Amino acid sequence: MGVYEAKIAWSRGDQPFLDKRYSRLHSWTFDGGAVVPGSSAPVSVPVPMSDPTAVDPEEAMIASLSSCHMLWFLAFAANAGLVVDSYVDEASGKMGKDETGKSYLAQVTLQPFTRFSGREPDQAEIDALHHQAHDHCEMAHSVRAEITIEATIG
Repeated sequence: MGVYEAKIAWSRGDQPFLDKRYSRLHSWTFDGGAVVPGSSAPVSVPVPMSDPTAVDPEEAMIASLSSCHMLWFLAFAANAGLVVDSYVDEASGKMGKDETGKSYLAQVTLQPFTRFSGREPDQAEIDALHHQAHDHCEMAHSVRAEITIEATIG
């Protein structure tokens, strides 16, 4: 099993802090060198304390689930002899409250749209490949959110 790392960095600079109006903008640095601006979600902490152009943790979690699913789907499609030309997922998620009233990511919907060259699978084969991808996605195993897959081909 691998070890995965990310460095999260925030600095107050010269802004006040105790008034709670400080910027939530920070950076995520990954082991390969990619740097991504992070922030709280504007729905949770209003602008200007949140930066709507940055990635918030909720979006990142949805993107992680979608990316993991896609990578497994591509592997299984290749194993099935299918040539994937493009894959676009308009993924979304909804927060909910647990039995103690705490917020959590309750529902994620993946909406992958896939284009193929050569043999084009039917919907039943696509659904089976997505089911296989979901069963193998480590990120999906790591959350308690209900994950729905609404796959289409074109």
